[in-house]
Amino acid sequence: MHNLAIALQQKGFTITGSDDEIYEPSVSRLKKHNLLPAEMGWFPEKVTPELEAVILGMHAREDNPELKKAQELGIKVYSYPEYIFEHSVDKQRVVVAGSHGKTTITSMILHVLNFNKRVFNYLVGAQIEGFENMVKLSDEAPLIVIEGDEYFTSPLDRTPKFMHYQPHIALISGIAWDHFNVFPTWESYVKQFELLADAIPKAGVIVFDETDDMLDVIGQKERADVVSTSYKAHPYKIENGNTFLTTAENGDIPVLVFGEHNMKNISGAKAVCERLGITDENFYAAIQSFKGASKRMELLGSNNEINIYRDFAHAPSKVEATTSAVKAQFPDRTLVAVAELHTFSSLNKTFLKQYRRKMNAADVAVVYYNPLTVEHKKLEPITENDIREAFKREDLNVFTDNKALLNFLKTQNWHQANLLLMSSGTFGDLDLKNLADSLVK
Repeated sequence: MHNLAIALQQKGFTITGSDDEIYEPSVSRLKKHNLLPAEMGWFPEKVTPELEAVILGMHAREDNPELKKAQELGIKVYSYPEYIFEHSVDKQRVVVAGSHGKTTITSMILHVLNFNKRVFNYLVGAQIEGFENMVKLSDEAPLIVIEGDEYFTSPLDRTPKFMHYQPHIALISGIAWDHFNVFPTWESYVKQFELLADAIPKAGVIVFDETDDMLDVIGQKERADVVSTSYKAHPYKIENGNTFLTTAENGDIPVLVFGEHNMKNISGAKAVCERLGITDENFYAAIQSFKGASKRMELLGSNNEINIYRDFAHAPSKVEATTSAVKAQFPDRTLVAVAELHTFSSLNKTFLKQYRRKMNAADVAVVYYNPLTVEHKKLEPITENDIREAFKREDLNVFTDNKALLNFLKTQNWHQANLLLMSSGTFGDLDLKNLADSLVK
């Protein structure tokens, strides 16, 4: 929401906003653009007939006093994706969806387009090097690339966000059950992606990961006048901790990202870029300098003996893919992998068993969770034994206190070892950069 506010201000709109809580980096970025509200809370008296529109965030409640006032006054209320569509109705629309990899694939496409000096708009869910904002909306761009998620649109609209974008090209990167609080069954979760695929218009394109069994069924389904394009991991090799794409025409291409899942991401991005007129030569020239999106396998520190990575991985499939990727890249180094259970799904006792053996690639496996977070989410309490049983790993180290976790990490032997920190949270506000610096020293 704050990125959209900044993008619209840059287009010349007068923007105001409200929230009951605002966190970093939103606070600093809104303050920089003079968009930070003077005080937190809801002020229906500020909603007046002079407003052209209200854009509603997903986490607002139906009984929000400002929303109710806007409805009473007959002011146009858009959800976030509805407004993005309004701004891109005359553009070619590319939507990247999937349970995992969508932020990285979107970022790769944006990087390649930017490298090749193409004019485009975008919406992406992470900060990318070379892009000041996570949203860009301009009138002259003929194309928009959108990261589309399957979460509900708003409290007034229970359809997934990606259904509003009406893509001409849709990529689905893979389906792995997540968002247990929104989609309580595997079938209800899969259905959302099938609806997206079925909504692609005639002359449209669906790009999908053929190695995903469920997605292969969805992708191969007969749809009149819709082109179906599959992809799999790009051929690659690893030499001395470095990854190279192997190609017949362009030789070996060094890349800065690694792991089987990122090789799939590269192939998906390449398939979309081909549809947008990017040649193989231009794609490979660009992808070499792609460093990844913020908090996606982000290197926090390194020396000749240790690499410390932070990754957004939180869902079971992401934890498994990221852990396996780091171990495969550095097979001779001890891998200490730490996963924080932070989301509603990951802290739900029923869903917890989805993490079964997902950290088996780690030499030292660690799980951290805060019991207060479980309480705050009004979930059934979970114990350390529940977690060990769910992960099916007897030697799993489980921590509920971040200071104890910090001490544990500092006392490990970091000779020829790597540390992987996986979470959509903050490990109880641990200073991860400071931890990385201390281990490197």
